[in-house]
Amino acid sequence: MSDSLQTYLEAAEGAGKVLAHARLLVRLAAVYQEIVPSHLGQASSVANYKSRVVVIHASNGAVATKLRQMAPTLLATFTQRGFECSGVQVRVHARLDPETARVPAQKPLSVRTTQELAALSDSLPLSPLRTALENLLTRSAKQE
Repeated sequence: MSDSLQTYLEAAEGAGKVLAHARLLVRLAAVYQEIVPSHLGQASSVANYKSRVVVIHASNGAVATKLRQMAPTLLATFTQRGFECSGVQVRVHARLDPETARVPAQKPLSVRTTQELAALSDSLPLSPLRTALENLLTRSAKQE
C-alpha cells in the first residue's frame, strides 16, 4: 500500500507536481531562515513560489517593510543557491497563533485604588476627566 501511495505521489499525472512544489517550498524556506535575522524569520515565512517569484508572508507591516528593504539581498542569495528567482514579493499576512491572538486579561482594581479614584472623581467639577473616571470605575472589574 505504501509503495502505491509513493508511486502516486511521485507520478506526474498524480500528485507529482504538488509534491515537487512542496519540496521546493521546503528548500526555499530553509534557505530563507538561514538568510534573514532570527527575529524576522520568526515573524515571517515563505508562502509560495510562482512564476519565478518567491512570496513571503510577514506578520505585520514593520516586518514587511524590513523584508522589502532586504529583497535585493534575498533575491541574490536565492539565485546564488540555485533557485530560478526573478523577484521577491512580501505581503502582510497576520497570523492567528494563540499567542498573538490572546485577549489581554482584565486586571481588577484593588479596593484602595477604587476608593481613591472615586474620591478623586467626586472632588472634580463636571468635566470630561470626571466623566472618564466615572466610566472607568463603572467598567472596571473590582477586586473582592
